Amino acid sequence: MQTENTKAIAAAKAGMDEKTARKYMKADKLPSELKKERYWRTREDPFAGIWEEVREKLETNPGLEAKTLFDDLQERMPGRFSDGQLRSLQRRIKYWRAVDGPGKEIFFPQVHHPGELGESDFTRMRKLGISLGGCPFDHLLYHFVLTYSNWETGSICYSESFESLSSGLQNALWELGGVPRVHQTDRLTAAVHNALQAEEFTQRYQGLLKHYGLTGRKTQSASPHENGDVEQRNYRFKRALKQALLLRGSSNFENLEEYKDFLKGFFSKLNQGRRARFLEEQQVLRRLPDQRMESCKRLLVRVGPSSTIRISHNVYSVESRLIGEHIEVRLYAEHIEIYYAQKQVDTLPRLRGENRSLINYRHIIDQLERKPGAFENYRYREELFPGSHFRLAYDELKERHTLRQAVREYLKILQLAAKENETSVGMALAELYGRQPITACAVEEIIHSINPPAAVAEVGIMSVDLAVYDQLLFPREVACAG
Repeated sequence: MQTENTKAIAAAKAGMDEKTARKYMKADKLPSELKKERYWRTREDPFAGIWEEVREKLETNPGLEAKTLFDDLQERMPGRFSDGQLRSLQRRIKYWRAVDGPGKEIFFPQVHHPGELGESDFTRMRKLGISLGGCPFDHLLYHFVLTYSNWETGSICYSESFESLSSGLQNALWELGGVPRVHQTDRLTAAVHNALQAEEFTQRYQGLLKHYGLTGRKTQSASPHENGDVEQRNYRFKRALKQALLLRGSSNFENLEEYKDFLKGFFSKLNQGRRARFLEEQQVLRRLPDQRMESCKRLLVRVGPSSTIRISHNVYSVESRLIGEHIEVRLYAEHIEIYYAQKQVDTLPRLRGENRSLINYRHIIDQLERKPGAFENYRYREELFPGSHFRLAYDELKERHTLRQAVREYLKILQLAAKENETSVGMALAELYGRQPITACAVEEIIHSINPPAAVAEVGIMSVDLAVYDQLLFPREVACAG
């Protein structure tokens, strides 16, 4: 109206009818000021007669949901309430909870200080669909976050064991280049005692904290929000990683090392935008100790008569010459080291889970050849087939021979694999299968044709003139005689 000559033009430019514009001009108020609040119902309240009953139940059990109460009403009063009235009850209960219901838990934002607190947690990576060499790779990630700068890093692990915690925390601290004042976790059984025990933390975790001069802190039971920084970073990290995998075009990696390199580069990208606050933290972090703490559990075990040891509810085979001896086992997050007389004699991959077994046929094949009758009913027999070709070969041998003969022949083949080369034996079995009878002799012939023995080099030795030594011992006399 201040810029146009007529009400019609002004109304058209304002996007309204001329009559509407005239009404607003006459009232001299904004449209929002003319709107009247509605305080009356447009339809009858279907829950007017039973609301007090519903309210009493909500006061007694605030956790009751509207759907549960509605189903109860429909069951007790058939035909009175239709399914479409559920939304009305939900709105009524929502209003009651906001006006008259119990108070809700309040989350109080915290002020973080540089170099003060680091939080860590384990998070599962299964939903990301990561695979190694085409095989699904089920694993966890130990996730460490500085709460002030949100600097983060992580380590691949397979269980929430103390070894994984120790290795992951130490990897994070040495990558960080310093130590914060406090380290906080949730109530990990690897670090925190239950409420019935006097000590707050386990002895091994206390030793880890003491080595780095850390103050330990734990969350309360069923209170993941107290570890909120790392919990939120778990979610954001996995969401960002999923996008990075989509951008990469594949979640499959050739091997574990390639996957680790990818994660290292990904964390580096995430931390680039936090550099300013991270530099503040670095200035106040405390120094690292001179060396890392050993991230393993040491056990003294006795090798049983079956040439096996039992570690963390799993069975491992060792060399038969250690039967009856006490050996030291160093249990790491990903592998096991075997020591005898303070000397390392073997390294084995660590099994995940419980009630599993890892039997290396090379440890027992010599004794098994002497006792072939023990093979068929051996508790861990299935682990004596290193690959599918070995299993097919054994099945063919059983079809052509008696069980005793088949076992003897198969054990000879397994002995070849132990002494020569498992891959070459597998290739030989694949070549023989379905073409000619499988025997240890036939396998050996193929192996030698694939890998012929190297020719023995002839070494020629020149004759030595001993007069040279006389010149060294008596140089003047030799010169005069000359």
